[in-house]
Amino acid sequence: MNDDVTSVGLGSPPTNRKQFWIKLLWIGIWLAFMSAPVKDLADGNHTPWATALGTLGLLTFVGAYLLLVFRHTTKPLDRRLLHSAIAFLGLLSVVLTLTLGTPWLVLFVYVAVSVGATLPLRTSRWLIPVVTAVLVGIGLAGDHPREVITALVFPALLGGFSMTGVRQLIRTTIELREARATVAQLAANEERLRLARDLHDLLGHSLSLITLKSELAGRMLPAHPEQAAAQVADIEQVSRQALIDVRSAVTGYRRPTLPGELAGARTALAAAGITADVPAEAPDDVPEKPEEVLAWALREAVTNVVRHSGARHCTVTLAPRQTLDGRLLELTVSDDGVGPSGTKPGNGLTGIGERLATVDGTLRTSAGNSGSGKGFTLTLSVPLDSGLGSTE
Repeated sequence: MNDDVTSVGLGSPPTNRKQFWIKLLWIGIWLAFMSAPVKDLADGNHTPWATALGTLGLLTFVGAYLLLVFRHTTKPLDRRLLHSAIAFLGLLSVVLTLTLGTPWLVLFVYVAVSVGATLPLRTSRWLIPVVTAVLVGIGLAGDHPREVITALVFPALLGGFSMTGVRQLIRTTIELREARATVAQLAANEERLRLARDLHDLLGHSLSLITLKSELAGRMLPAHPEQAAAQVADIEQVSRQALIDVRSAVTGYRRPTLPGELAGARTALAAAGITADVPAEAPDDVPEKPEEVLAWALREAVTNVVRHSGARHCTVTLAPRQTLDGRLLELTVSDDGVGPSGTKPGNGLTGIGERLATVDGTLRTSAGNSGSGKGFTLTLSVPLDSGLGSTE
């Protein structure tokens, strides 16, 4: 199974050859409207020299257009170079249209699209109408058919301003990703501060007491060995209790929770370009031990979806059920990926099964999901009643 996410995220540069060609295809597909100048050259309406120069000019225009839009949407160009490239496209459009005729007016549509895709809104909102006006002016001055001019005005305006919206969407997406990374970093910093505060509260008093009693024991030796022994015994008791407190705190930090893992699942699936349907909240009355087991299972299941499934959509559900044996909480993780590999279960599923066995839970897997005939579904059930949820 290929672990690579092959979809190109909005606002993200391609990271491999497949993503490169996908992005190039989406940009180049609009070159289908170049059929008019291509047909004009193929029909032999011009002299051999004009046809050769027109072919060279068209190839130069298409290459510059693709390089400009593809390169700028991947990594913005220097402002001076960007303005020079757009001016070159505009000048080439004027020259080719004036020398070769009506079919070449379509080049101005691509100039307008380039303006919308690469320049800021404050510039493109007046430059797109200017490009369209040049199209109309050359068309009318050259006595070109009015219906051709009218047919090109709307695509030039619509294409140009549509690309300004796409550009703004890409910019907003990039800013949201940067903001999400900042929030994650702030959350990590806050967690470190909380850990530092908790460790200070847990160990500050104990270590101070150990230090004080160690000094007392040192002063009492060798004159008062019995009293020194009592101080050493107190030191042992305090240190044992401190060790118990630290272990309890570390266990609490390491124990996953369903709300935390649901939030983590949303983030992981979104980062992988997988459409996620994940509950916003977890039930409040889940005992600690079953919650921990389900949280570990959810983390493992989502990791498998991201790394191995090749899915486009993943659904996570948490549903309580009433049975003859009592209440159950059922966790389902379903995707529309390639489905099971057909080999024996891996370490992930084995680990989930072992954890479920400690709380009398059950594990079911099946090919396909409720929305389509392909994919993989993992269903886990844990009891909510009896004493299984109590901590040991």
